[in-house]
Amino acid sequence: MPDFSLAFARVQELATDLIGALPNLILGILTFLLFYAIARVAGRAASRLADRRLGGLGASLVVQRLTKGTVLILGLLVALTVALPSFHPGDLIQLLGISSVAIGFAFRDILQNFLAGILILFTHPFRLGDQIVAGPFEGTVEDIQTRATFIKTYDGRRIVIPNADLFTQKVIVNTANDLVRVEYDLGIGYGDDIDQAKGLILDALGRVPGILAEPSPDVIVIELGNSSVVLRTRWWIANPTKAQTLDTRDRVLTAIKNTLFANGIDLPFPTQHILFHDQTEESDGDRAQQREGWPAGNGDGPRPRRIADSIHSLACAVAERSRLHSRTPRNPTQP
Repeated sequence: MPDFSLAFARVQELATDLIGALPNLILGILTFLLFYAIARVAGRAASRLADRRLGGLGASLVVQRLTKGTVLILGLLVALTVALPSFHPGDLIQLLGISSVAIGFAFRDILQNFLAGILILFTHPFRLGDQIVAGPFEGTVEDIQTRATFIKTYDGRRIVIPNADLFTQKVIVNTANDLVRVEYDLGIGYGDDIDQAKGLILDALGRVPGILAEPSPDVIVIELGNSSVVLRTRWWIANPTKAQTLDTRDRVLTAIKNTLFANGIDLPFPTQHILFHDQTEESDGDRAQQREGWPAGNGDGPRPRRIADSIHSLACAVAERSRLHSRTPRNPTQP
């Protein structure tokens, strides 16, 4: 029969050691809980102080988190020392120093995002509640943490972007300023009066709520397009959220379209002119004598030929040839 006396003795020894160390473990846990409470109080106090001295929610958040984290790390070391009398914080520091290179390589991205988060929270390139565009993502900033920034898109999704990407890449902050200019390009017909169209558009903008009178809206010609004269309409709005920008844009375009149509201003579709040119006429090669669609200089170009006239001339030529052919006597010897 196997002898379990040695195993029982070992278990009894471990139980005795555990019972002996239990008071220290309880005291260590209580010590950590005490430091946890201190960390919360210290974090709130540091946040209020940062609010008064630095201003801005981002700076107060980072100061609060750093203060709380520092107190918690200190509390953990003290709790370990109380719970395990043989433990010395110097041993842990020495171990961390020896393995710092390996830790640095293993957590390089984490440390990079952490430092970028600290800089973002202190420099305020954007704030909580701002609407930003970061690469292919656009939405409202919900939270800025030391590792990543949380963005809520306009369709209700959450995007988590590493802070290093936001700090090193281009970010468009749509709500950074109180005023923003919106613009839209539209084309009118070449036969329409440009000044009249400009006046009608400005009148339409004046009737749209939300459009600022100062800075005033304006309309400028930016291009003579293939089938239209392109006008750029520009107006300013306040508190430019995405929803307000789209809503104002909808009202502006509706008002412009209705106003221009009511006053006979054309908004043409893309069109093309196809010119049928007779390459045998006498004016070929003379740039002063060319039909429409070609530079004619100061001379009088020839009148354009209509397709119907060309078809009629061709039909007459065929008929005349047939008539002459019918009058020609045939040789009886020919088959």
